[in-house]
Amino acid sequence: MKKLSKMFMALTVVGALLAGCGSNAATPSQPQQQSGETQTPAPESNSGNTGAETKSNEPITAVGSTAMQPLVEQVAKDFMAKNPGLQIQVQGGGSGTGLSQVSSGAATIGNSDIFAEEKKDIPANELVDHKVAVVGMAAVVNPQIGIDNLSKQQLIDIFSGKITNWKEVGGPDTKVTLVNRPKSSGTRATFSKFALDGTEEAEGITEDSSGTVRKIIAETPGAIGYLALSYINDSVKALKLDGVEANGENIATNQYPVWAYQHMYTKGEPTGSAKAFLEYILTDEVQKTAVKDLGFLPITEMKVDRAADGTIKQK
Repeated sequence: MKKLSKMFMALTVVGALLAGCGSNAATPSQPQQQSGETQTPAPESNSGNTGAETKSNEPITAVGSTAMQPLVEQVAKDFMAKNPGLQIQVQGGGSGTGLSQVSSGAATIGNSDIFAEEKKDIPANELVDHKVAVVGMAAVVNPQIGIDNLSKQQLIDIFSGKITNWKEVGGPDTKVTLVNRPKSSGTRATFSKFALDGTEEAEGITEDSSGTVRKIIAETPGAIGYLALSYINDSVKALKLDGVEANGENIATNQYPVWAYQHMYTKGEPTGSAKAFLEYILTDEVQKTAVKDLGFLPITEMKVDRAADGTIKQK
């Protein structure tokens, strides 16, 4: 009997040990499942730091309008100084390029002088418009031309090729040389729509960059083109249109009609560093300094609203 009792106790101990080993063998399988799950909550633990960390880790590429380029470059420089580690790359190429790049996801922000709805083959319904400023555009000539005003009809006749010599509008006996932007340019689209009433321009020199256009006009006797006010300096002469000067006061009331919103489009609502950057551009710090200093108008100073179809409403 004693032997049976001892054998029973031994079996009991062995059973307990085997049960213990069985529970220990099952235990490692649980951490393996947990280890796969613990990597999912990890981003959530950092999500509370979206302010500084997102700005530092999400580079921004802003592409498009060369009219906007001086403003976006300056604001990007200031914003990067406030957010060490953040990289913002600003490129030109024209409004059409900006809209195409942001639509395809190749750029974070598409800079444009025109509404996305105005550009063919752009899915405007997928883009979010951020109007950050207004810029005027003017016909500019080589200073040697010696005139400072043209009527709209004279401007149309010059750019359509009907007028080919400056003496026909009171200038010197000098051949007219047209300097255009490419058809993808928002500056060209705006100038054509509001200064030329949509008249097709005659063939001339075509340049992608506003800076290059300015250089050619400054160096070419008889040259005429068009530039955003942000690009105009003493090397070229800006012309009045029907006696009205292209300045902030006249643009704000639409008395001078050749102007454009400066759009910064995103594909869907912006997040992270892009959202912070766009919010920064609209702050008083930027609107009252960089925007004005670089030849743009703050949105808040406009007395009118203009729709994509050109319809004007008083504010």
